Formats: sequence, C-alpha cells, structure tokens
Amino acid sequence: MVYTLSYQMYKYEYGLTAAEQRAADVRAGEAAAALRDLRLHLGRTFGRGRRVRPARRAADAVAASARVMSSVR
Repeated sequence: MVYTLSYQMYKYEYGLTAAEQRAADVRAGEAAAALRDLRLHLGRTFGRGRRVRPARRAADAVAASARVMSSVR
C-alpha cells in the first residue's frame, strides 16, 4: 500500500491507531512464521544429514588398513 508523504509524516508524528498496530503485528508475525518455515525447510534440504560422504571414508579406511598390514610384516 502506498501512502502520500503528508500521511506518512502524520503517522510518524502521531503514531498508529490500535487497529493499525494490531494489523501490523499480525503481518509481522505471519512474515516471521513464513521465514522460520522456510529456514526449517532449507535446513532439511541442505542440512548435514543429507550430505553423502561415507564412500570416501570407506575407501580411506580400506587404504589405511592395507598400510597397517603391510607395515606389520
């Protein structure tokens, strides 16, 4: 919503009515909830639990065990 500059100055000087303040609080709460939901969704999508690295660790473990066995001989 676009307000004229004179109306914006009036609101700056005299503040919001109770109804306007409640509406602004509701909008801020809805925006915060949407942002929280987005962060949770992105966290699940790109979170640490989704990374796939066990294959490399398994290969490193096999190479390490082969090195240990060859040094024991």
